[in-house]
Amino acid sequence: MIEARGLSKRFGTVSALRELSFCAADSRITGLLGPNGAGKSTTLRILQTLISADAGTALIDGHSTLADPLAARSRIGVLPHSAAIYAGLTARENITYFGRLCGLSRAAAAARATTLIDQLDIGDIADRRAKGFSQGQRLKTALARAMVHEPRNLMLDEPTNGLDVPSVRMLRTLLGQLRDAGHCILFSSHVMHEVASLCDDIVVIASGRVVATGTPEALLTQTGAADLEDAFVQLTSDSRSAA
Repeated sequence: MIEARGLSKRFGTVSALRELSFCAADSRITGLLGPNGAGKSTTLRILQTLISADAGTALIDGHSTLADPLAARSRIGVLPHSAAIYAGLTARENITYFGRLCGLSRAAAAARATTLIDQLDIGDIADRRAKGFSQGQRLKTALARAMVHEPRNLMLDEPTNGLDVPSVRMLRTLLGQLRDAGHCILFSSHVMHEVASLCDDIVVIASGRVVATGTPEALLTQTGAADLEDAFVQLTSDSRSAA
């Protein structure tokens, strides 16, 4: 479970977050939506223990990211928007190296790398240097790296960016399997049809605040919109008008 409780964060004179609170539950896929500058990246960076909030609490399975960052960090797998990997290492070496950083033995890290290579269907690039990988190949390798230590919680930033249609379908299936196995999945995306098809719950933020939460169906009912894109525009426009 991933929880944000009253998170506030300022950068100089800019209030990036203003008492932001939400919960991403186990066995659920939660979408974090918001326009550019809404505070999504700041929220994710706090939850990932990369920066500290000025006020409020961030919890990963009950562990504070501030008071016990190592415990919180061990329970999350992160796929960043850039999907950056080491260009001089092979896909297998990237995955195995990160497994070792997460405390796996050499044998366990190698075994997990093999499992994930098969699961994500990247056997054809497993032993190629990552320099020259396509965006989709980099993303799959980064996703395997995020999952190597079998974390209970996954945070994915634009996970379908650069993937072809078969890969997107594979990712949907994988995320559904992880959810059904009890994992908590939090992801940020601008692709509304992906959000509508994948998410059990949605958190919409604007101007550093949560402006709506609920299932996709509940947000459509709340706004009276015909689709999720229209609901998103209405919710975030209302927030900007109120601000």
